[in-house]
Amino acid sequence: MKNIFLIGLPSSGKTTLGKQLARHVRYRFVDTDALIVKEEGMPIPDIFAQKGEAYFREAEARILRAIRPDSKLVIATGGGMPCFHDNMEYIKANGLSVFLDVSPEQIVERILRHSTDDRPLYQKNDGQLLNNLREKHESRLGFYSQADFTLHGDNIHIRQLLDTIQQYI
Repeated sequence: MKNIFLIGLPSSGKTTLGKQLARHVRYRFVDTDALIVKEEGMPIPDIFAQKGEAYFREAEARILRAIRPDSKLVIATGGGMPCFHDNMEYIKANGLSVFLDVSPEQIVERILRHSTDDRPLYQKNDGQLLNNLREKHESRLGFYSQADFTLHGDNIHIRQLLDTIQQYI
């Protein structure tokens, strides 16, 4: 059974929808950011601060390639994962990919509602947060749009996701 990769900007719903999807299709759920935190023994903002973004992107690629194909997994990827080290190509070759295309405006609302500032590239108190997210969305769209499926909207529901992938799993 193919693994299912969820891609998109941070706070686009990859983890929330991924957990729900895994329950519905009886797959296991994994979050690549959580795997990196476990492997590195420190939170992602600390990895960025102490080792830099380039190191983090290499860790993402390592974690991604350690996931066995056809393992019946729903995988929430880090927001930038598809954009580095030919990761999108690897994702496409080793599973079904779904881009959760949520507007930068909605992402800002979600980040502001989130209880912690755990996203090193997007801080609540950043006056340019919306502009930064718009730029990220635009610059990453070329990678994200390579996904097998794209779901657009600010309130993507599990039913939409299930309907989209049902015939492929």
